[in-house]
Amino acid sequence: MRTVIVIPARYGSTRLPGKPLALIAGQTMLQRVVQIAQAAAKGNRDIEVVVATDDERIAKHAGEIGVAHVMTPESCPTGTDRAQAAVAQLKVRPDFVLNLQGDAPLTPPDFVSAMIDAFEKEPADLVTPVTQLSWEQLDKLRESKKTTPFSGTTATFDEKTGLAFWFSKNILPAMRKEADLRAKSPLSPVWRHIGLYGYSSAMLEKFPSLPEGKFEKLEGLEQLRVLEHGFRIRCVAVDYAGRANMSGVDSPEDIARAEALIAKHGELLP
Repeated sequence: MRTVIVIPARYGSTRLPGKPLALIAGQTMLQRVVQIAQAAAKGNRDIEVVVATDDERIAKHAGEIGVAHVMTPESCPTGTDRAQAAVAQLKVRPDFVLNLQGDAPLTPPDFVSAMIDAFEKEPADLVTPVTQLSWEQLDKLRESKKTTPFSGTTATFDEKTGLAFWFSKNILPAMRKEADLRAKSPLSPVWRHIGLYGYSSAMLEKFPSLPEGKFEKLEGLEQLRVLEHGFRIRCVAVDYAGRANMSGVDSPEDIARAEALIAKHGELLP
């Protein structure tokens, strides 16, 4: 199976211009993400790592850190569109394309490996990771939604096949007799979605041209477009196992938070 890990790295950002080049504990954000991709690609896998950018400064830095890059239009509206534009330029068509966002420098490499393994074992149109919340983590998510209701996405799926039922900014599923459930297990029935996507080559080609879905628009979740058009998403269970847990870095405050997490938990890679 041929896999391409595409790292979209756009220079323009309202809150943090040039953020792929921003330093986090002595390394650029892009350098950290590239190292994650390279760690996941180690072994006998047929995996290529490519940075997709719209800016010569980022392209130059990619060369400095020894990773391939392709230039993509500045007009690409999303990271998915940029990944598709990058893959279209490759000489060999991949079977699987993993979109590793350039602003996610604390993504555990084993999450990436798990997605590749899951697709190789049983292909789907789209593959994405989820993590099961403890009751304490669920309580924190509920509390955060009181002030930021659109923070945190939950997923419901068949735990035998991994095939997704739905994703929502609401906490799914609703639970009757929650006290009984809490007494039976330290883990809640709620799975939080991690915004990392891997596509079959055919799905990536189709996705940008699919009309926006009704529920995608309401929820603000682009993965719902896949479900609304009848395609399959496979959820892959992963575990942070006590490691730093943070989504995208979008502001100077996020950089400070990322550095604090690295200081507390250590580097993801030796």
